[in-house]
Amino acid sequence: MQLSKVMGHRGAALLAPENTLASIRAAAETGVKWVEIDVYPIAQGGLIIFHDHTLERCTNGSGLTLDANLEAVLSLDAGAWFGVQHTGEKVPTLEQAIACIQELGMGLNLEIKYEGTDVEAIVPPILAVLAEHWQDNDKLMISSFNYPALEICYAMNKQLHLAYLVEDVPDDWLLKLAAIEAYSLNCYYLPLTEQQARAVKAAGYKLLCYTANEAHLVEHHWDWGMDAVITDDPRQFMHLEAQS
Repeated sequence: MQLSKVMGHRGAALLAPENTLASIRAAAETGVKWVEIDVYPIAQGGLIIFHDHTLERCTNGSGLTLDANLEAVLSLDAGAWFGVQHTGEKVPTLEQAIACIQELGMGLNLEIKYEGTDVEAIVPPILAVLAEHWQDNDKLMISSFNYPALEICYAMNKQLHLAYLVEDVPDDWLLKLAAIEAYSLNCYYLPLTEQQARAVKAAGYKLLCYTANEAHLVEHHWDWGMDAVITDDPRQFMHLEAQS
């Protein structure tokens, strides 16, 4: 796995409208080598790059994202809310995002954004798109808060680099990571303790922390063994890449 110390969050969410091709390109312009984006399954098998359960915050549309029609979503403006210079930016499909990221030579942390229970219907189409279009398994991580989704990923392809996403590190983290032969634990930086961080590292897993947007916020986390920071503004951390 070709992991680097800095990963752009939703592309680079402070620099361009999140989860758009513009955001991915903005991340690349900082020099960051990896981006995290959210794949959201919608009506009729559509797979879009989007975070929210509703369309209002990041587009000029409305309603539940899960119920949205792909053609309708792709017609929405996903950039004007961020600034007039991004007016007309579109919600990308998973295929479009993959093409953009690979063209830029970046690694991908793809978060499966899904809270439903029918993961056996949701996960296989996502993995099928990745199998067809993503070329380098060493530059691909699949993460999710939805642990059953990760279990399906593991059952379908033991070679995937899986990351269990949590806010607070749960008591059963070790059992859950071991059961899917996870690559990493990806957790919120703020509640993480030194004891938890060192335990994850001692167990042989990578540790990624989200979403710190200023370097001083995770200054101690590097000492605890944190491998990478996931940030809305990669510019704040690129000096770390220069040192490595």
